[in-house]
Amino acid sequence: MKRLIITPLMALAMLPASAQRIVVTNTTIDCGRVGYEQPVTATYELRNKGKRRLLIESVKTDCGCTSVDFPKEVAAGDKFTVKMTYDARQLGHFHKMAAIRSNASEQPLYLTMKGVVLAEVLDYAGNYPLSMGTMLLDKNELEFDDVNKGDEMIQEIHVYNNGTDVMQPTLMHLPPYLTSQVVPETISPGHGATITVTLHSEKLRDYGLTQTNVYLGKHLGDKVNPDIEVPVSAILLPDLTAFANMNKDMAPQLQISTTEIDFTNFDNKSKKTVEVALRNTGKSTLVISSMQMFTRGLKVTLGSREVEPGQETMLKITGFADDLKNVRTRPRILMITNDPDHSKVVINIKK
Repeated sequence: MKRLIITPLMALAMLPASAQRIVVTNTTIDCGRVGYEQPVTATYELRNKGKRRLLIESVKTDCGCTSVDFPKEVAAGDKFTVKMTYDARQLGHFHKMAAIRSNASEQPLYLTMKGVVLAEVLDYAGNYPLSMGTMLLDKNELEFDDVNKGDEMIQEIHVYNNGTDVMQPTLMHLPPYLTSQVVPETISPGHGATITVTLHSEKLRDYGLTQTNVYLGKHLGDKVNPDIEVPVSAILLPDLTAFANMNKDMAPQLQISTTEIDFTNFDNKSKKTVEVALRNTGKSTLVISSMQMFTRGLKVTLGSREVEPGQETMLKITGFADDLKNVRTRPRILMITNDPDHSKVVINIKK
């Protein structure tokens, strides 16, 4: 009687199609307006959600003007990317597809890239240096600095439609202290708009730093994701009217050893600590009412929040190499004090 020997490869082939499952973030990518004979690449993010190794058998495109770069094997649970490149040698709109055949399903997975090839494409690197897909913009974070209670401050984001479809930009998940207006409300391809964001400081709860994230969608109802995130920070200054009638010589005075910290070199270590001296050279108690960080990757330890005249305390600042390397916004530390001349102190972190 002959025995059947099943090899690992045969066992994988005998698994039902449901054992491997491909999940793709976006099956269609709009590459927008691209230049003639300037190859454009669409990058698709996928994941093997199955419990077994994914084997990509073939990827076929609908024309020879498109090439695809893809992995042939993907471990269970792993993320991977597929890159499709169009050579852009024909003017006008393009709509290209690729069919991925794998052991995930009997049916192929189709990926699509589209856009329009123009004889000449304007360079918006100066006016719109940032991008969220086919929406170009001049800034992707908002900072409201030196805000006094009762102020209404304005920031603007200028956006440009570099795609092939009409956009209706909108800021989503606004907190109560922010409002926005987009003019014009819809943007045709090749046109721009201005998003005006207003901070209503009377709705801020605390002095010092308030941070949040809003999301810039191309259309109403777009899904929230990190790729369209816009960090927002506001610094509300303390009320120092109590010092208005006080002799300035009697007020606390902060003397700080440095406001610039260099974390560019960690000497192959995972973290680094720097000490900053805070001295009160005034005639009354110095109170440090708030100590906040703009980004992750930092840890602060303050010896004392109250410093008597002629005394000092130490501020220890620890930077973590891996975290600082990945932060998008500028690392800084904010202190709010009762010194009328230094009610807000910012310690900048160089990374």
